Amino acid sequence: AEKPYQCSTCQKIFRDRSTLIRHERVHTGERPYRCSECGKRFTRSSDIVGHQRTHMGEKPFGCAECGKSFGQSGDLITHQRFHTGEKPFRCSACGKFFGNKSSLVKHRRWHSGEKPYKCHQCGKSFGQSSDLIAHQRTH
Repeated sequence: AEKPYQCSTCQKIFRDRSTLIRHERVHTGERPYRCSECGKRFTRSSDIVGHQRTHMGEKPFGCAECGKSFGQSGDLITHQRFHTGEKPFRCSACGKFFGNKSSLVKHRRWHSGEKPYKCHQCGKSFGQSSDLIAHQRTH
């Protein structure tokens, strides 16, 4: 039988425990996987593989339109939308379209007021991880 795993912070439900654990890092800001080359940290070990291509200069994914190359296939796909003008991600609240999913996710937080990034030193919450990082520098 399928056991749902629920996030205690935002109540989202996941099919397996490992996905819940990875999701909870959105709220905690935890990035347990560290690049040995530069120290940059990631929420998933699989993200390091694409990142490490930046250190090796490896960019196997080339844009046929302009020749720009990328280390990760997803970055090429997102880039190609600049050429086509495609914006496949639509906000159900206001109808605005976005070229990538992460922009839509950030935009939705504006509607919902969701602030999943919490400072563990003072308890203040933020809608974007970059705002939390900037805030943490003030402590």
